Amino acid sequence: MKKDATALDLAALGEVVETHEPLRLRIGTPRYAWWERVLKRGFDIAFSLAVLLIGSPFFLLIGLLVKASSPGPTFFRQTRLGRDAEPFDFYKFRSMRHNNDDTAHRDFCAEFINGSEDEVSEQDQVFKMVADPRITRIGGFLRRTSLDELPQFWNVLKGEMSVVGPRPPIAYEYEHYQEWHKDRLKVKPGLTGLWQVSGRSQVGFDEMVMLDLHYIGSWSFLLDLRIIARTLPVMVRGDGAY
Repeated sequence: MKKDATALDLAALGEVVETHEPLRLRIGTPRYAWWERVLKRGFDIAFSLAVLLIGSPFFLLIGLLVKASSPGPTFFRQTRLGRDAEPFDFYKFRSMRHNNDDTAHRDFCAEFINGSEDEVSEQDQVFKMVADPRITRIGGFLRRTSLDELPQFWNVLKGEMSVVGPRPPIAYEYEHYQEWHKDRLKVKPGLTGLWQVSGRSQVGFDEMVMLDLHYIGSWSFLLDLRIIARTLPVMVRGDGAY
């Protein structure tokens, strides 16, 4: 019988990754009841429509600030991998200078995913580059508050993402995944998730994957609601954001 994670204190879930070595467990294809799938998808549609409609004036303001901050488009589009590693176009407000070189980020991802957990620097303890020189001034604010992620509600409305779920990787990140890492892509990726409310970028890569697998195996609609409720305070504080 599936264990309901809503009975757990989400803050205490950090103990799962702090007190145990990564188990590299594999999970099968999640089998949720039909009504659970309908409920999750129905909530995704209603929630994303509400945000897109009510937040449209705020979206316009952010777009104007992005355009004023540096030359280039308002939105950043990138290919990400969704459920079963299917590629899709992923949208964000642009937070970096246009046409920048991603070589440094590619190298960082490879080192972070493959690196030894026993020898990590302060930079290696986060899943994003600290003081990334490609980020614009307004982009830094958008990333700290996660406001750059708001256009992904369009991805949610299209059915490519869910409000809650594992974050979608870039293809060159996925190339470095071990087989057990790939299990995090057995569900739709999400805007927010257990990782974001349990340490965000300050959680190591293996620990992030274990949190994602815990979420997949313990999913319930109430767990999604609890994660969403904890997301706003994390955004306001900018916990683990770079």
